[in-house]
Amino acid sequence: MVSTNLAWAKNQLNVITALSSHDPMYKGLERFKLLVESKTNQQVEIRLFVGSQLGNDEDILEQAMAGTNVAVLVDGGRLSTYQREIGILGAPYLLQNMSQLDKLVESKLFQSWADKLQNKNHLKVLAFNWWQGSRHLLTNKAIDQPEDLAGVRMRTVGAPIWIESIKAMGATPTPLSFTEVYSGLQQKVLDAAEAQYDAIYGARLYEVTSHITKTSHIQLISGLVTSAGWFDSLTPQQQSIITESAAIAGRFATHIVQSNESQIEQELRQQGLTINKIDLASFVEATTSVYETLGYSELREQVYEVLRDE
Repeated sequence: MVSTNLAWAKNQLNVITALSSHDPMYKGLERFKLLVESKTNQQVEIRLFVGSQLGNDEDILEQAMAGTNVAVLVDGGRLSTYQREIGILGAPYLLQNMSQLDKLVESKLFQSWADKLQNKNHLKVLAFNWWQGSRHLLTNKAIDQPEDLAGVRMRTVGAPIWIESIKAMGATPTPLSFTEVYSGLQQKVLDAAEAQYDAIYGARLYEVTSHITKTSHIQLISGLVTSAGWFDSLTPQQQSIITESAAIAGRFATHIVQSNESQIEQELRQQGLTINKIDLASFVEATTSVYETLGYSELREQVYEVLRDE
């Protein structure tokens, strides 16, 4: 664990992210800070830290579990280590649009997962509607079907749902820090990667690869998670302001991502990348096994029931 000198402060929250200050999610965190501080009349201070300068996501989650006044923007795949069901948010081809995302994260089913996370691990979900984009394949050759990925060493996140998804798609999953992807591709340690447009462009991965295949295999859904102990120390009014502000900021950040996608795609093409839109049927079929492998088949039906319940 990375040690820090963060002192306990009842009315101060230190929000740490691995992202840069140029990322849409950081813009959302800035909105979160503005809303909380203004609505609490500065009684709650939000401090933002970029580039994992106080520790990676796992470090911050451990600190939050111990009661430290920290928060982190983290995806469901990483949280599955602590609460298994929430990992399904990173499962392949689970959700089709933002309306379904909103419906799921506002449902009693999702709240039951969040309650388990809080009761068992002392982690409080403030909001889980931060959509970072659709993940696509980034390779040095054309990809049309899962068979084309045979033997391809592909970087992914070191969480079960991600690893099994990439494996089911036909590639060899290679967990690696995102900061090492550029050099890994450049030095041929990696053959490929998978990421959303903002991350591809921000990390200049167009310099070390040639093709993007628009598989949209994973929707990168993240939540702002903090210490339940710290949250419980606040007044009910402060708690309401913080959760409402987190949800508003999540929608704000998501809107930026959606608004930027077409422009980023155009800029990636201008940088020389070939971007292919393919028939996804073979990828959808190939990744169906992930749900059974991880014991998510029944849970997926519960999710579909929520989405059908209009």
